Amino acid sequence: MADSKKDFEHTAADFETAIAECGFGLFNILMLFCALPCLMAMVFSASAMSYVMPTAECDLKLTPLDKGLLNAVTFAGMIISAIPWGFIADTMGRRVVLIWGGWIDGLFVLCAALCQDSTQLMVFKFLDGLIICGPFAVLVSYLAEFHGKKHRPYIMLFVGLCVSASATFVPILAYLLLPVHIFFSVGKMNFHTWQIFLMVTALPSLTSGLLHIFLPESPKFLMAQGNYNKALESLQRIYAMNKRQKRETYPVKHLTDATPDRSDVLDRPRQPTSRWERFSRAKLKFWEGVGQLKPMFSSPYLCISLQVYCLHFCQIMCVNSVRLWLPQFFATMHTFELQGINDTSMCNVLEHNSQVRSMDSASMQRECDLHQNPGIYTDNIIVAAVGVVGFVIIFPLMRIPLVANHILKVFLFICVFLAGSLYFAKTSLVTMIIAAVYLTMMGVCATTIIGISVIMFPTLMRTMVILLIMTFGRLGSVAGNILLPVFMQINCPAPFLWLVALMSIAFIFSVFLKVDIEQSLA
Repeated sequence: MADSKKDFEHTAADFETAIAECGFGLFNILMLFCALPCLMAMVFSASAMSYVMPTAECDLKLTPLDKGLLNAVTFAGMIISAIPWGFIADTMGRRVVLIWGGWIDGLFVLCAALCQDSTQLMVFKFLDGLIICGPFAVLVSYLAEFHGKKHRPYIMLFVGLCVSASATFVPILAYLLLPVHIFFSVGKMNFHTWQIFLMVTALPSLTSGLLHIFLPESPKFLMAQGNYNKALESLQRIYAMNKRQKRETYPVKHLTDATPDRSDVLDRPRQPTSRWERFSRAKLKFWEGVGQLKPMFSSPYLCISLQVYCLHFCQIMCVNSVRLWLPQFFATMHTFELQGINDTSMCNVLEHNSQVRSMDSASMQRECDLHQNPGIYTDNIIVAAVGVVGFVIIFPLMRIPLVANHILKVFLFICVFLAGSLYFAKTSLVTMIIAAVYLTMMGVCATTIIGISVIMFPTLMRTMVILLIMTFGRLGSVAGNILLPVFMQINCPAPFLWLVALMSIAFIFSVFLKVDIEQSLA
């Protein structure tokens, strides 16, 4: 340690050196614990409606298109808010987005639980997506910027593992709550079990906003803003918690980065200013933020980002078209089994769901009652649990650079065939096995894309790029959930040919994407 202190006494350290001196310890563990509710909130926002619809379709009188829109509308909100959130995060900081974003999102989810018809529900799920988009994308940058090169690949896999675990928790929560018959009225408002389920899904967002009050701002972001004094304070706090030492013993005394040191200006107490001066300062901040984005539209970042956007658009259109409709398909299969119908092939399931509008109200109500059977959630729990096991198996393999650099293209190639093989599934068991392997591999691919992007793009455009990647993925989710009911109406092979074509395009883009997970953060 003495040598380390001597080395940094008169020499400024860059971010990678400074964060490496902090090590990995109690602070990092607490930080990952605080990240869990935010990751869970994102999964709940994106997935909750797919479990609500089989039980709420009679209460809300949903058509197949309504179901597609309810699945898609959250992603539509995420698309619209991506750029504003990215601008706020890259100019005002990561922490403010995580705190206020969590609280506001929790409020909108609670409002969604109070809705009495499908239109109201769509509006508040749209607002839910509008807000949760920011905290989730910011969290990925935030976590990466508190860890050095040694631990950063594991942090991205931690994100994927938490998303998979949260995806397992959603059907477990549905299994525990949705089969329970709850109905009560408050004035003219009626409340059913599925609304209680939505209320519970607001808790992770509210918890996330509360927990991030106790964490500091990202030191890498502060350095990029030129606020070296606060960045050093943040690093000293991490070091003190991890090493059980006093902050003053942190060996790094000076920091260096491409951005000039502006600590004296930024730390100076603000004097009372006029409305015009505040407007001018806000205007200057805006144009500084716009200037930070210019490299996104020039070589080499423009070409790389377009490749990543297109790849993510195709893969997320596929995975969310399958994932968000899977609870409905399993509910239909389980209904067939309870009614003694032996043909539970995907073709028969698709045909039934495309013709649901023609059912009379009595038949529809009987089917809704069957959808409240706990057994319909078992297959969903197994599929989600396989995803968690898959991440646990893959986690240690990511230490090998060869695996980490090529896993994306290998898994996408395999998923081309898995998507097509769903057409040939004749039983619920075969469908469950194929879907479990497919969704696990695609989950790894989605996490890998985000992890690659964190490394490839510099700090002052990192959150914006990640948000744009997610925006293209959400565009795919919206398009996929609207197009799938359309393809279901054409014939049985149409949806599967469409999925195979998209997966093939995603694989081709991955082949031309150069990946090196060992490079430093810019």
